[in-house]
Amino acid sequence: MSPACSMARSRQDLSALTRRQLLWGLGGGALMPGAMAQGIGTTFPSKALRIVVPFGAGGVADLTVRTVSRRMAETLGQPVVVDNRPGAGGVVAAELVAKADPDGHTLLLISNGTAVSAGLMKQLPYDPVRDFKSVGLLATFDIAIIVPVDSRFANLAQLLQWARENPGRLNIGSINIGSTQHLTAEWFKLVAGIQAQVVPFNGTPAVLTALRGGQVDVAVEILGPVLPQLRGKALRALAVTSERRASALPDVPTAQEQGLKGLLAASWNGLAVPARTPAPVIDRLNKEIVSALQTPAVRQQLMDMNLDPHPGTPLQAQEWLQQEIRAWGQVIERAGIPRQ
Repeated sequence: MSPACSMARSRQDLSALTRRQLLWGLGGGALMPGAMAQGIGTTFPSKALRIVVPFGAGGVADLTVRTVSRRMAETLGQPVVVDNRPGAGGVVAAELVAKADPDGHTLLLISNGTAVSAGLMKQLPYDPVRDFKSVGLLATFDIAIIVPVDSRFANLAQLLQWARENPGRLNIGSINIGSTQHLTAEWFKLVAGIQAQVVPFNGTPAVLTALRGGQVDVAVEILGPVLPQLRGKALRALAVTSERRASALPDVPTAQEQGLKGLLAASWNGLAVPARTPAPVIDRLNKEIVSALQTPAVRQQLMDMNLDPHPGTPLQAQEWLQQEIRAWGQVIERAGIPRQ
């Protein structure tokens, strides 16, 4: 061994000895941080968990959480309470969790809305990336471009041709400004290169009433809530904006299949905790989420609602959120939507 290597090895050995003395020889043997974290992980959970949902009861997000949380309660051995806190674009719910004890017992349902708020809001009382740690994704779900069953447009090509021949006359219905549906409608206009009016309504029922009543020509909506009317032949889907065809509508092509390259949007939801939550706790929560999503009964319940279970790691969920923030931020900027 060369003298230089020998000296480097000696410094490493001395450094390691010094660290051991500091950690174990002083103060009666303090626990190493890793051991402390491991201890936290083995005692978690010590009480009921609360999942704060920034949407009202009965919606897609609420139903997803309730389906998964029932299974989590069984495997964690503690109750899991769903706390619906709708309003203010999800800010109220997110701020509540950001300020909660970082012990893993309070979680936040994150979604497209979390990503959109980063680009749409002038100022937030929290940072969607720095103040939270993603635990895992729950599910993704499709968005559809729909028309009444008696519409003049038999397919997407006919709609685009008419819109280009009649600039500014096409009316596209969506729910409120800043929603995933609204931004997808704006994205649709950009990718298709058409001039059209996006008309926001206060909720899906109002959109569907306007669509069937002829107040709007076409609507952009999450597929799950409109499936009954599609299956009942009151509405017709021209396209889905996801990467693959929807399993519930295998005969409906994607927008990309029909030439709208770049129009790729799907809704999603997941769970997050305050940023300082210990890693072993996050790993335990992720393990239980993945287990629930892989349970046949849970998977079937989600798929019956046109939800695609999406088990994965905390890192994958965090990268997903960051990618969504970038993508929706670009849509907001290109569409010229003013910050709220």
